[in-house]
Amino acid sequence: MAIRFFLVVLLFLSCTTPSFSLYEDQVGLMDWHQQYIGKVKHAVFHTQKTGRKRVVVSTEENVVASLDLRHGEIFWRHVLGTNDVVDGIEIALGKYIITLSSDGSILRAWNLPDGQMVWESFLQGSKHSKPLLLVLTNLKVDKDNVILVSSKGCLHAVSSIDGEVLWRKDFTAESLEVQKVIQLHDSGKIYVVGFAGSSQFHVYKINALDGELLKHESATFSGGFVGEVALVSSDTLVALDATRTVLVTIVFKDGEIKFQQTYISNLVGDTSGVVMILPSTLKGTFALKINTLMLFIRVTGEGKLEVVEKVDHATVVSDALSFSEDKQAFAVVQHGGNKIHLTVKLGDDWNSDLVKENIEMDHLRGHVHKVFVNNYVRTDRSHGFRALIVMEDHSLLLVQQGKIVWNREDSLASIIDVTTSELPVEKDGVSVAKVEHNLFEWLKGHLLKLKGTLMLASAEDVVAIQAIRLKSSKKSKMTRDHNGFRKLLIVLTKAGKFFALHSGDGRVVWSLLLPSLRKSEACDNPTGLNVYQWQIPHHHAMDENPSVLVVGRCGFSSNAPGVLSFVDAYTGKELNSLDLAHSIVQVIPLPFTDSTEQRLHLLVDADRRVHLYPKTPEAKSTFEQEISNIYWYSVEADNGIIKGHVIKSKCIGKGADDFCYDTGNLWSIVFPSESEKIIATVTRKPNEVVHTQAKVSVDQDVMYKYISKNLLFVATVSPKASGTIGSVDPEESSLVAYLIDTVSGRILHRMTHHGAQGPVHAVFSENWVVYHYFNLRAHRYEMSVIEIYDQSRAENKDVLKLILGKHNLTAPVSSYSRPEVVTKSQSYYFTHSVKAIAVTLTAKGITSKQLLIGTIGDQVLALDKRFLDPRRSINPTQAEKEEGIIPLTDALPIIPQSYITHSLKVEGLRGIITVPAKLESTTLVFSYGVDLFFTRLAPSRTYDSLTEDFSYALLLITIVALVAAIFVTWVLSEKKELREKWR
Repeated sequence: MAIRFFLVVLLFLSCTTPSFSLYEDQVGLMDWHQQYIGKVKHAVFHTQKTGRKRVVVSTEENVVASLDLRHGEIFWRHVLGTNDVVDGIEIALGKYIITLSSDGSILRAWNLPDGQMVWESFLQGSKHSKPLLLVLTNLKVDKDNVILVSSKGCLHAVSSIDGEVLWRKDFTAESLEVQKVIQLHDSGKIYVVGFAGSSQFHVYKINALDGELLKHESATFSGGFVGEVALVSSDTLVALDATRTVLVTIVFKDGEIKFQQTYISNLVGDTSGVVMILPSTLKGTFALKINTLMLFIRVTGEGKLEVVEKVDHATVVSDALSFSEDKQAFAVVQHGGNKIHLTVKLGDDWNSDLVKENIEMDHLRGHVHKVFVNNYVRTDRSHGFRALIVMEDHSLLLVQQGKIVWNREDSLASIIDVTTSELPVEKDGVSVAKVEHNLFEWLKGHLLKLKGTLMLASAEDVVAIQAIRLKSSKKSKMTRDHNGFRKLLIVLTKAGKFFALHSGDGRVVWSLLLPSLRKSEACDNPTGLNVYQWQIPHHHAMDENPSVLVVGRCGFSSNAPGVLSFVDAYTGKELNSLDLAHSIVQVIPLPFTDSTEQRLHLLVDADRRVHLYPKTPEAKSTFEQEISNIYWYSVEADNGIIKGHVIKSKCIGKGADDFCYDTGNLWSIVFPSESEKIIATVTRKPNEVVHTQAKVSVDQDVMYKYISKNLLFVATVSPKASGTIGSVDPEESSLVAYLIDTVSGRILHRMTHHGAQGPVHAVFSENWVVYHYFNLRAHRYEMSVIEIYDQSRAENKDVLKLILGKHNLTAPVSSYSRPEVVTKSQSYYFTHSVKAIAVTLTAKGITSKQLLIGTIGDQVLALDKRFLDPRRSINPTQAEKEEGIIPLTDALPIIPQSYITHSLKVEGLRGIITVPAKLESTTLVFSYGVDLFFTRLAPSRTYDSLTEDFSYALLLITIVALVAAIFVTWVLSEKKELREKWR
């Protein structure tokens, strides 16, 4: 009877099959997803009495989003294409959001409540011009707001109901550069003003209903015009002359154009610096900026200028806001210590302050970059004001009644580079799981888990199960775990802000606006480049913190001087910063450390000289001992040249020191410009671990992987095929893939794909490379794989030689010896366009590999590397099937359950980072774009661990029940045998 019981248990276990799906109550246990919008550049408020109060914004990440004014949460959001830059947003008919984008060529209307696109119009034109958007609010034709768009050298009038172009006025023949489109109050007339050439000023009076030209006037100003213009009234503009020393007041009314000049020196005295007119819309007033000095200047009725106020520190001015009959207000924000001073003034009375508030501000947010003001009606019927503030670190804040109502860290929408750091060791020893408080809670928890397993849980039960699991998972602790799941994700953003995110729940552990990457007089255009691990203390991890190196430059050019910053990975404190005298075009982390475990780095400047960091005698001694073994390469994609470099001697001349070395060219490969253009290069990750070099085939043949950290994959296309997909005929297009040894410059493999075109996305791992491109002949995307094997070790198949030690497996491998290699390759169709490709990494390299593919739908697909095995055949033998070789098909399968992002999207996906955990079966995946997504992935399932929610109590109960059943059945069996003997 006991044997029967065990058979039943085994039958039950054999019928259970593992699942790749994710249960509803498991969401958020191993992954997290965060949504952002980026740095706001336009904002319009919608705060009517009915409906939710919201603000609609557009950002530098090409995002249009509607935010809740109460909490800052996203109501809806649309991420436009990479090149679809938003030029302006407005509200029409009180229910549509109008956006102008793509340099004024695409006009869209979005439904305000839910963000659904209502219509889309494409505006034609032949000339580049500044895009302008204006919704004529007080001009309605059959309950329709007319939308005016100036772009592409034309003025378009568009219906806000259906997007139909009502009329179009072309200014190409006049070579007019439109500066402003001005709506005249209480009439259906508009002014279109602009410059033709540098000195001709034009005014067009047009009927906005039908586009009829009513009047055209022009005048010439001998001094010429430059820069922005400020509109101070419906018939008065202020502009700068060509020398930027004279302010020109332009008055156009009654068919006459008048110019009045005012020397800037008469207003501000002797000063030097670049003069700019700020693009504000203040009634009767405009703002002039000279370096850090800001002047607020009023234009009198006679066209004369008078300075209202001078501010000699960081100041930002909002656009004018109409808040009651014929009243306008605007906001002025100034910095003072750790506070910002917000003042709301009347448009026609500078001395009256409607609001004056001081707000405590975190100094790590930097200065204010933009401010948008909105009004509301208080309970006493008076007018109150709120301000939406965009900070230097790209964060967004709503300020009301002197307090910050909410803030958003939208700098995380523009991540440049990512590295990781281990968390500190738990000093009090390994923590033990907490015991349930009482028996009732214990039983309730296991009952809920049982209901969830049997899919009988209600919505409330699912929430309770998820809460229990999140509480017991301990994933957000600030100490290391023995599986290596908890880490710090250290990210650098475009704003120059540094973040440490906890891998458990994605929260910000610390943040730092790097002083070295902030705009200053010494560094006008700071740009962050990369993040590297600088110091990783292994032997004394208890008393020293790891640190990271941030590399940047003061400018967009490669010749700009470099900037280094050293940051504590645990506290976020900047330990040191260096303003370099030389530029930085390449950073080479070396596999050497000094006694303090600081990693050595080589910085290559624009003159191809290398500089060693850290600049210590010990680092120099270590480096010079290995100097003969250091090689690197550089890629000049525009010139079609790849060069190999070696260190020759100490630097001589300007900027030379003991840590500077001159280099020489070791080899070079020149691709003919008339036939090939470099579009992609990729190499192996230096921290990748390869478990075994040998690969046994089905016929017991041993193939040795060609493992080299010096291999470089290069993809080139014919010059005509370097454009967008479909811009060239298949006969004129070809893609060539190369495998190049970067020490000797030897081309190990070359393969041509005729009729193929980029863009190319590739990933290199172990001895294989996978790359994605477009096949013009088949009109489909393709993925190809190349595997390279070392034939020089192929003779090591004799067991006797291995026993006697007569093999060459331990012989040193030199890149200068001509390698005997053989390659295997195969191509497959793939149905998706790709944004990024990565490969899973594990601690020992034992677990099978998966490709992580960022699709055009902003999701991440996990594809088993076995599908890209070049040995696949249509009819594999039984031995090949046993090895795991999949039958050959022309297309790679896309299994819906293989999307590791599930139903979520990483909008604006730009990169995928994989980090090995200590547990061999598991890899950590972090993907970033406008959104962030993190998860744990087990390519071969968790064969070496139990799940976090595994019920040890249930296992114990099962074992006890089995023992009791065995004992009972044994007693019953003994009694039965005794009765049979007495018969």
